[in-house]
Amino acid sequence: MGLPLRITFNDTDHVYQINTSPITPTTGELEILLNGEKIILQKDARRVWVQKGEGPVIDPEFAQALGRSVALRFRM
Repeated sequence: MGLPLRITFNDTDHVYQINTSPITPTTGELEILLNGEKIILQKDARRVWVQKGEGPVIDPEFAQALGRSVALRFRM
């Protein structure tokens, strides 16, 4: 979507961009550029954000934090 966004997780700052457009309350999958690498997050049956697909593997708690950050920003 353009603007770089920041998140701090475990005392480390990360920069990410959202490549999914448009984002609605029913969006269940997000494509994110995290520190320049593509990450795909998906909501599972329990409505928890989990990493899907290829790319660098991130901590499941970090994936959840990224999903929540986007959900709060876009009021999903």
